[in-house]
Amino acid sequence: MKHFSKYFATAAMLIAVACGPASDCAAQEAPSPKVLFAMEPNSPKGEARGIHPGRVAWAHAPNTAGWDESTGYWFDDAWNSQDNCDRLVAQALIDLTGETTEAAAWTALFKHFNAKRGKGSKPYAEGEKIAVKINMNNTYSHAESEEINASPHMTLALLRSLVRQAGVPQKCIALIEPSRYLTDFLYRKCHEEFPDILYVDNAGGDGRTRSTYTEKAIRYSKHNGHLSASLATVILESDYNINMALLKGHVGQGVTLCGKNWYGVTGIHANWRMNHHDGMNQNRDGSPSYITFVDYMGHPGLGEKTLVYFIDGLYGSRNVDLKPSGKWKMQPFNNSWPCSLLASQDGVAIDAVAIDLLCTEFPGMPDVNYCDMYLLEASQADNPPSGTLYDPTGSGKPLPSLGVAEHWNNAADRKYSRNMGKQQGIELVYKLIQ
Repeated sequence: MKHFSKYFATAAMLIAVACGPASDCAAQEAPSPKVLFAMEPNSPKGEARGIHPGRVAWAHAPNTAGWDESTGYWFDDAWNSQDNCDRLVAQALIDLTGETTEAAAWTALFKHFNAKRGKGSKPYAEGEKIAVKINMNNTYSHAESEEINASPHMTLALLRSLVRQAGVPQKCIALIEPSRYLTDFLYRKCHEEFPDILYVDNAGGDGRTRSTYTEKAIRYSKHNGHLSASLATVILESDYNINMALLKGHVGQGVTLCGKNWYGVTGIHANWRMNHHDGMNQNRDGSPSYITFVDYMGHPGLGEKTLVYFIDGLYGSRNVDLKPSGKWKMQPFNNSWPCSLLASQDGVAIDAVAIDLLCTEFPGMPDVNYCDMYLLEASQADNPPSGTLYDPTGSGKPLPSLGVAEHWNNAADRKYSRNMGKQQGIELVYKLIQ
């Protein structure tokens, strides 16, 4: 078993609030709790992925979201700028790839993806299918839910980009949430503009298509007798996946990001109380263990077929459920909604950045200690600290490293190893959109 270090993060390193000098902060609020991490800052693990290896693009457009926390729904048109969401998607793609236009960014992503899969450096070809997995975990029917879910405006912005900039025909795109529901506001907003996209959810009806499943499509690397081994057929039949997760915490795992978003394509019940979460929680003492997310991240039909990852941080939340938990104090948000979008080709790196953001803003999130353990396992899936043979297809061969993991130096500078001129680790590219 490989040795790994435990990082006992200090409150000063974890949080940067807008109240000024440390003496002023001490007078205004109680000390923040400490978060325990499995990794030290700026100690990258794994092999970085992407055109620019390990790059995570962070686009930030203040005032995109303006909900007053009491009137109507947080996702109402009155509180959200669709134009800014469109700009967030465009900027994130441009910064991620280094291209000068949104269309060129998509072409670069397709070419890089296909070259890595041995298909040559070819762009998108008409007829190829794309499955877009969003997170609608807090839904109970097609009726509206006031709880935190995928932003309808950010979802529409991504679909606009795929159709108008990437040149993907509507009929070749599936917007999916197989384990839950595509609620009316989100569905109508997207369907009105793109009626030929396939909208797939757990129930079907009302214009949606009901998800079907392929049995025994995933083999868990350790016995998980309660977990479904079936996967949504729509995602297995896709040529490319896009994973758009949410920036929020989660009981049990501490966070729910791109790694956990794949759980929603398994054959689980729409009533979360009926589901099991075997192998998903980190050990509370920080010792290494098998974590199911790594199997999802390394599965050829899921993580290894993903063109690009996004994390929707328009509102973000401390909690897995309920309404968005409040405006963010940390810099650069200054007591406003985060109004952000993260993008990366590296599914490990993007979750690492999201963990740093969440743990800075909400160090008291439930079960947050060692929430980075799955990233330590995924980044070293070929030789993980737990000693697990990660092999979700039963090939007999271990997965390779699934990306690069590290923590930033501190919440004020927000520098990763590549930001410091090193040739390994994460590179965070921040862009403020005025």
